[in-house]
Amino acid sequence: MSGPTDGAPFGRRLARVAANERLGAYNVLRVADPAMTGVLPGQFAMLAAAERWGGGEDERPFLARAFSVARQSGEESSYVLEDVGPGTRRLCELRAGDEVWVLGPLGRPFAAPEPDAAGMRRAILVGGGVGIAPLAILQDSLGADATTVLLGFRDRERVPGAELLRGAELATDDGSAGHRGLVTELLERELVADAHAAVYSCGPAGMLEGVRAICERAGVPAQLALEAGMACGFGACFGCVVPRRGGGYLRVCVDGPVIDAAELEHVEAHAGAPE
Repeated sequence: MSGPTDGAPFGRRLARVAANERLGAYNVLRVADPAMTGVLPGQFAMLAAAERWGGGEDERPFLARAFSVARQSGEESSYVLEDVGPGTRRLCELRAGDEVWVLGPLGRPFAAPEPDAAGMRRAILVGGGVGIAPLAILQDSLGADATTVLLGFRDRERVPGAELLRGAELATDDGSAGHRGLVTELLERELVADAHAAVYSCGPAGMLEGVRAICERAGVPAQLALEAGMACGFGACFGCVVPRRGGGYLRVCVDGPVIDAAELEHVEAHAGAPE
């Protein structure tokens, strides 16, 4: 597995927005950035608008936000955004030709499934809300035929996000698409039918904790892409730590964001993508 900053420029750089496309409740921000070429599924970048990156009467600057790379095509990297506050709102306002500060690629990626004594495990991708982002590039890497995709959304407005992946089975809280209920209920059903699998997941903390607990009970390996408030992305500020099973802490930005579920006693409430 690659280190957190292997091949990444040490310092932020200006890149140009190629497009900012609406996808239901989400925006897909496409950034032309040759330095992100070769990013691995699960890695992320810290993004900040080059202009008007502030709020309030004194224009106090916001911290850069961490976003998983959702797709890479040539020199363009895509990120999934949702307007959940002043910082993400400013990024959602960007248009083609605007400039954005980028720091990355950062973090440890997903590891491809490995065969065991019984053969190759099938890959089950479980995502919720904006947590679909790193699963899209992971599916690109593994191939649609090699993955089972389970996605959960709050409501109909967010369901179009499923278009980023192929062949997804859906669950919605309000029953507007697919299974009415939790995406973890779909996961339990899949593992009852065939537990010879490896699970890859990203989403809200509650969903990730459900995935972790289900996989632990079933004896199924799982990798969880966590999210936490980050100030630096390089592990210097210790603002994104989560407790490690057996004691100590993991820094989401450098020990993750992808962490083996077996390293966690539980997923803390702050360590998931916004719902």
